Amino acid sequence: MSGTVAGLPVPVIVGAACCALALATGFYLAVAPGRTKLPLERRRPDVALGPTRLEQTTAAATSAIDKLLRRRGAAGAAAALEQAGLKTQPKDFALLVVAGALAAVAVGTVLSGLILGLLLGLLAPVGAKVMLGLLARKRQHAFADQLDDSLQLMASSLRAGHSLLQALDSVSREAEEPTAGEFARIVNETRVGRPLAPALEEAAARMDSQDFLWVAQAIAINREVGGNLAEVLDGVGNTIRERNQIRRQVKALSAEGKMSAFVLLALPFGVTGFLSVSNPAYLAKFFQSLTGYILIVVAIIMLIVGALWLRKVVSFKF
Repeated sequence: MSGTVAGLPVPVIVGAACCALALATGFYLAVAPGRTKLPLERRRPDVALGPTRLEQTTAAATSAIDKLLRRRGAAGAAAALEQAGLKTQPKDFALLVVAGALAAVAVGTVLSGLILGLLLGLLAPVGAKVMLGLLARKRQHAFADQLDDSLQLMASSLRAGHSLLQALDSVSREAEEPTAGEFARIVNETRVGRPLAPALEEAAARMDSQDFLWVAQAIAINREVGGNLAEVLDGVGNTIRERNQIRRQVKALSAEGKMSAFVLLALPFGVTGFLSVSNPAYLAKFFQSLTGYILIVVAIIMLIVGALWLRKVVSFKF
């Protein structure tokens, strides 16, 4: 989109119009007066106030999004929010993502043009997904680090004469997040009639923890064949503790490789940014011929291949 209107670029006018429309809509829904100037609570104190225009509009939007998610299946979105530790409903989170995308479109249009605005709007859902992934991995790592202490606390409770559910409840009350929340959920599910083994296995899947899956299997076997569960948990806890120690050592040894990978991946973008500021004519030649575009595509492909290679080299799974 190009051209000017009244001496101003068209993208600037479009972005300003979007911002003005958003502000006007918000003012009308939130603070615009109605037909009567006397508030309802002063005229009828015993009558409950109805929802405002903003609440009605938000409820309608979330209802429409909820229907769309139900048609396409919202199980994946709900599971992603649970893994990230967010208590938000999928429809509310989707509404926030849509609002963020619209705001990004308006800001990008004002700053550079409609193309940049659309790109920023498309990046909003991607950024939301990346954020959920980061939060989920953070909770999973914290759960794995706290698991050996939680098993030790469970074994101590069992030796003190408590039942298995009481031991789980003590972990939910004395441990830190996210372990406390996950164990509290297990206890609440068993109290409403769900078997313990499926609740433990679902928690292991939600936390993506192979170690806790071993714990769930050990508890299930012990409940079938009997024995001293405290000693079993001690043995499993020692194994998990040794695995965590090895994982921390590998993480420390691979930190240098990961830092080198980040530097190598950021170097092409840094050099391109420096040349675009210091010598723009040097880079302009790449956009003036077919050979230049081919070289750009080849560079992007090689950068992606190198990034995947480096990720494979510095990533370790246990």
